[in-house]
Parts: sequence; C-alpha cells; structure tokens
Amino acid sequence: MACICLLASQLTTAQEQNTEANDNSWKSPDKDILKILHAPQLPRTSISPARTHILLSDPIIYPTLSELAGPMLKLAGIRVNPKNNYYHGRHGGTNPRILTIKDGSIVLLKIPAGAEVMSTSWNADGKRFAIAVGFEDRIELWMGDINGTVEKVPGVTLNPLMDQAAKWLPDQQKLLLRKIPNRGAAPQKSTIPKGPKILEDAGAKARSTYESRNLLETAYDDELFSYYTQSELVIYDTKTKKMEVVGPAASYLWANASPDGKYLLVERLKKPWSHEVAWWRFANDIEVWDLKGKLVKTIVNHPIANEVPTHGVNTGPRNVNWQATAPHTLFWKEALDGGNPVAKVDFRDKLMKWEAPFTGEPVEVFKAEHRIQSTWWGPDGMLVLSQRERMKRWRYVWLLDVNKGTAKQWFDLNENDRYNNPGYPLFTQLENGRYVIKVEDDFMYFRGNGGTKEGDRPFLDKRNIQTGEVERIFRSPKDKYEYFVGFGEDDNSFIMSSESSNTVPNFHLGKFGEAIEAEKGESTKAITSTPITKFEDPSPELRQIENKIVKYKRDDGVELSFQLLLPPGYKEGTRVPTVVYAYPLEYSGAKTAGQVRGSSNRFMRIWGASHKYFLMRGYAVLDNTAMPMIGDPETVYDTFVPQLVADAEAAVKKAVDMGIADPDRIGVIGHSHGGLMVANLLAHTDLFCAGIARSGSYNKTNQPFGFQGERRSLFEATKSYIDCSPTFFADKVNEPILIIHGDDDSNPGTLTFQSEVFYEAVRGSGGTARLVLLPFEDHGYRAKESIEHVLWEQMNWFDKYVKNRDVKKQGNIKEVKERIDK
Repeated sequence: MACICLLASQLTTAQEQNTEANDNSWKSPDKDILKILHAPQLPRTSISPARTHILLSDPIIYPTLSELAGPMLKLAGIRVNPKNNYYHGRHGGTNPRILTIKDGSIVLLKIPAGAEVMSTSWNADGKRFAIAVGFEDRIELWMGDINGTVEKVPGVTLNPLMDQAAKWLPDQQKLLLRKIPNRGAAPQKSTIPKGPKILEDAGAKARSTYESRNLLETAYDDELFSYYTQSELVIYDTKTKKMEVVGPAASYLWANASPDGKYLLVERLKKPWSHEVAWWRFANDIEVWDLKGKLVKTIVNHPIANEVPTHGVNTGPRNVNWQATAPHTLFWKEALDGGNPVAKVDFRDKLMKWEAPFTGEPVEVFKAEHRIQSTWWGPDGMLVLSQRERMKRWRYVWLLDVNKGTAKQWFDLNENDRYNNPGYPLFTQLENGRYVIKVEDDFMYFRGNGGTKEGDRPFLDKRNIQTGEVERIFRSPKDKYEYFVGFGEDDNSFIMSSESSNTVPNFHLGKFGEAIEAEKGESTKAITSTPITKFEDPSPELRQIENKIVKYKRDDGVELSFQLLLPPGYKEGTRVPTVVYAYPLEYSGAKTAGQVRGSSNRFMRIWGASHKYFLMRGYAVLDNTAMPMIGDPETVYDTFVPQLVADAEAAVKKAVDMGIADPDRIGVIGHSHGGLMVANLLAHTDLFCAGIARSGSYNKTNQPFGFQGERRSLFEATKSYIDCSPTFFADKVNEPILIIHGDDDSNPGTLTFQSEVFYEAVRGSGGTARLVLLPFEDHGYRAKESIEHVLWEQMNWFDKYVKNRDVKKQGNIKEVKERIDK
C-alpha cells in the first residue's frame, strides 16, 4: 500500500538527466488531451433583472504567452496592461448575443470583429444595458437593448480599475462613468532613478504578509499608478446623449449614488503613495457630493493603513455605503477593538448611521460582540447582519429594524457546517436599481448548496422572519445537480440550471405547481421545467468516466471522503495507477471536517492544468480528497504534519482496499497550500511513488507573521513554523518530485524563490527533483503554452515514476504495506 523508491533507483543516468535538463523548449501533450483542453467552453451569461433575456458570450480561456510577455505594470496590488488600462491577462467574451427566455430566439449583437464584452450593466427594467467593450488598446462604452441594437458611445474610454466603470443612476436613464481623461502620454522611465529604494520603520507592529503583493517600489512606479488609476467621474444621459463631468481627474476607489439620486458617495485615494501596502490600504477620503460635484460633507479622512494586524481590520469607518431602502442615509461598520482581533473587549464592532444633509452627529445603531462580516438590506428598515466569532469559527445572524431600533439574534451556525448551512438570502431589484432581500408575507427566501452525506443538493427555502419556520420549495433531485438561479417574470416561474454526470448544464424555465407531501428536507412543491438553452457537449469522451463519492474513516474515527473518478473503460476489480489530489483545510471539530464536499452529479468539464487529464491515460483519480486539520484555531498547525499523514494514509488505504488503486503506483499532486502538502507527504511518509507540487510554499519562516490559517507569529510558534516547512526535511524526500512554479508569482506566501530553494535542498540531498519555472506566470497558470507544457510535464513525470515504474527494481514495499494495514 505504499511506495518506497530507493535512492539508487530514483536517479536516472547522468546522460538522461543532462538531456532532460537542457531541453527547455515548450512541449504539448498528445492530441486527444489537446482536444479536450481546447474544447469550447460553455458561454458566459448575464441574465436581465426582469429574467426575460440572457446575454451570452464565448469566453477566452487561454491568452497567448506573447500576450503575457507584453507590457505589464505592477501597481500597488494590481497588474495592469498599459495598452488598454485593464487588468493584465484578463479577458471577456466574444460573439455576444441576446437570448429570449420565453421562446429561445437569439439575436446577435454587432460589435467590431475581435472586440470582447468585458462587463454588462443592465438597467432595472431589464430592457437596456451598458457594456464595456474591450479592444487591444482601449475599453469603450456601448449601449444596447434586448432587441439586439447596440451602438458605441463616442468620446468615452473607460477606466475599469478598482470599480465598475459604468453604473446606472437611480433614474435608470443616466449612467455614472469612470472615464479616462485627456491625460497625455504615459510617464517615461528615467535612465537614472530619482533615488534609492528605501523602507524605514521604528516601533512598528506586525501586519499581514498577504497585503504585500505587486507593490510600488520607486518614484516612477508612483507616477505610473497616478496615471493609470486616474479617471473622471462623468454623468452620461442615455436619452439626451449629453455628458457632464462631476468629478475632476483623480484616483477614485469607487462612487455610488444615493437611492434618491440626490447625492454621490465618493472614495478617492490620496498621496503620497505607499511602498509598503497595496492600494486598498492607501490613505483615502470618503466624501458626499451633490450631483454637480460640490462637496456636501467629508465622512472620514483615512490615513494610510500600514499597521493593520494580521486578520485585523482598519480603524475608523469601513464599508461606508447607502441604506438601500432610505433616500440618503449612510451606514458603516467601525472597530471597537482597534482593529485587533485578539484584543479582549466586550464589543468588537459597532454599526453607525448618518442621514443627509449630515448636520447632526452620526448615530450608533448596534454593537456587535464579534466582528461584523456582512450586512444585507431588506424592505423598509430591515437589515440582516452577520457576526463572526473568530475563535470558534462561528457565525451569528441577527435581524435589525434600523427604523424601530430593534435587534434580535435570528440563528447561528458553525461556518464549516455544510449539512446545516441555511444558505444566503435571495435578492430582488428595486425600481431605482438597488438590491434588497426578497421578502413576501413575512417570509425571506434563502438558497444554498445543500451539503449532504451523499453530496451537494442545492435548495431554495422560505424562512419565516418571526418564527424561523422553514419551508423548502425547491431542491435538486438526487440523480441530478440543479440550482435555483432566480425568479422568472412572475413568482410562480423561475430559472434554474440543470445538469447531471451525462447531461450538459443548461438553463431551464421552471414552474411551481401544487403543494405536495414530501420527506423532511425535500421540496414541498411540484415542479415542472422546460429547457431555455441548448448547449452541447464539447467533450463526449469524458462521459465514459465513472464518478462517485466514497466515504471512509481516519484511524482516530474522523469521517473522510473523496470523489472517485475511474478512467474510461475501467473494468471492475482491476488495480490501476492512481493520482491523489487534495488541498488541506482547517476545522474546529471532527463533525464538520468529515462532511462531504461537491457532487458526483456534476457534468465533468476539464480545463487548465487539471489533474483530471490523468483519467484519459488509465489512471484513477481521488479528487477532493479530504485533508482536514482539526483543532483549536490558535494551535491547529502544531499537528499539521501528523494529521496530514493520517489523512493520506486513510485515503490510500481505502482506495487499495476497494481493489482500485495499485499500492505500488500511487502519486500525489497539489497546488499552492496543496503543494506544501505534497512536499510534506513525500518527506514524512512512503505512501507515494512520486509527487507533483505546484506553486507551493516550502519554508514558512519566510512569512513571520502568519500563513494560511496560522494565527501566531514565527516568534510565538517557532517549532510549528519549522515543522510545517518541508525545506527543513528535504533530505527525507526520497521519492521523485516535480516542482512547478510561475516565474512571477505575486502571492507573498508562495513567491517563486520558495520552489527554487526547495528544489536545491532536495537535489543537494541526493533526491530526484525537477524544477519547472513558467515565464510571465503568476500564482495560477494562464497562457496556452504554459498550460500545455504543464500537462506534458505532469503526464511525463507520473508515467515515468508512477504508471511505468519498475517495482522490482525500485524495491520491496511489503513492510510499509503491513504498517499501513495495521
């Protein structure tokens, strides 16, 4: 049941190594894999608020490497394409068309060849829309309607960085735009820097390392950030086609109109720009203006937030926004603990309100014992507010009436409890464009994933506001995967997505029928449906893959599961090479750690550098393999490695006992935190013949103030930081490991050098390792050439060291098998 690959057998000949090492050309997998990789993906969809039409477009999945290699600017947390002032490497959809839900008719939208729909903003009646249309060197504003008419708005180049570039004002006739001003040529880099790079602090406090990505470094970077984030706030009247500049050129974070359309709430960044934190921590002013751009009131002047504690929040007003159901009242959250999650206080947050024209003082509405996570507006003054208790990973949901000043706890739940999660409220759009929770006859609608022991079964519930009584009116059948999208033109009809393991996902128009008797948890309404869309299967060869959820237990009794995928043509009772794919997660208790995730009824689609391609080469795949870390959130990483080993042993044992996995031919693969998992499993077990670790972090001491779910600093938990770091145990990695990483990874926890150092540690200790650095790639891989090469590397590695390994040559694993069996 295990794989011990002796050191001598791990080493290929020097000639083979040199040939492999020197061959740095791009590779591609076989044609049958490429066919699946490049099969058409299902369209992007944007459904009108009236639920009468759908705007469809075909996604662009893989940009070319030449595009990623093109100009790219790292500007305070974002990567910018200077050609079109958009996010680098990000794409929209082509071939846009409008589908009418009622009869399925389709009308093409005539935009220029090669242009892409980047985003869509419907007006509230669902008859018109604004679309951001992307070109190589700009993003334009176009207007369209459900009849298929589209036209360009002349003289407008949009700036979509940091906020939606076009928003409907409450009258649903005018748009608030982020327009690129006449700003001249971009700053040019001086041959001689204006000065050295300098960072200095005194008496500073720890801050989250996850804030530090793609930061500004030089005075030239500062100039570029000002240039590319600069926009004018413009009101465009779609009827008269006139424009009015209401906000002069500045680096605006966002702007929102009050529900009555009389005011604008504006947040804009202010200099000097920081070289220590990303743009969302920059100093900023939050102000209220009238629609002519005149200042009405300054809500807050935020200084730079460069010492926000790990897992903490800013001090002062945060998440300032309008009450959706009042003409012009602001609400915001504010920390009572200095933003420090470990401070001992009676109340951690408060909710504040302030009504225009802001002549009085802000009023405290509610004090929260725990951190306020989300606030959702319902009708009138109803507000659904959720708090999170950090230590227990618990959520408390409260009902407030901000008009009457009342508040009550409605329900609470373990945030990791998938089986009892009530889901999230369903929203409806008001005539002014604002969204509020849908409430009818004292009932609120909730929809959720519907986790069960057999897999996810999405649902729609009606929850009584007064009594908490729940009526389930929709639930996915056991043999399909269906989920509620939204109500149709009337509340008796609705749109749902329906799929199964052999049926392409398509939208259906459902109808609620009479009440029926049902088992607990099942739908109490008879439901009929008819297809709206007719998307076809792009990869029918994948339908031969068998998919089922398998449950088992860890040695300590913790229930676990994986999704077992069997290759096309698999014959029962045959042992085959097996790939284990997983991602470790933290849990407070065993009850939720063992809950099943996902569904075997999903329609399988494969794209990107997926591990599922191994199925097409005769491997079995254990997907979504449970790797829970269970314990006190403050100390759970003290037992990270032992629990990881126990999780892996249980999964391997189950797959072998089922007669599916060949114990001599099992490999493990993971990405990011999963890459750390792979390296640790190879260092601390002999379960696997080989591993593939992608974009991982292998030395946690490089993140001294917390990583993943670890809340303590390196100085508080030095041993745990080291024990979790496979670089310190690289001499124990005695199985071949393929290490893949983006050569420009901006994730602070997984910077590229982590893989370079880990590779050198394994190699220098006599291990078998291969390091593949993908040029221009970030934490995930996007370019067509990169994806194809990663698939080739993965297939080649596991074929060599797992599928076709010479068991006799590489050693007897009898002792390890016996140990695991015990």
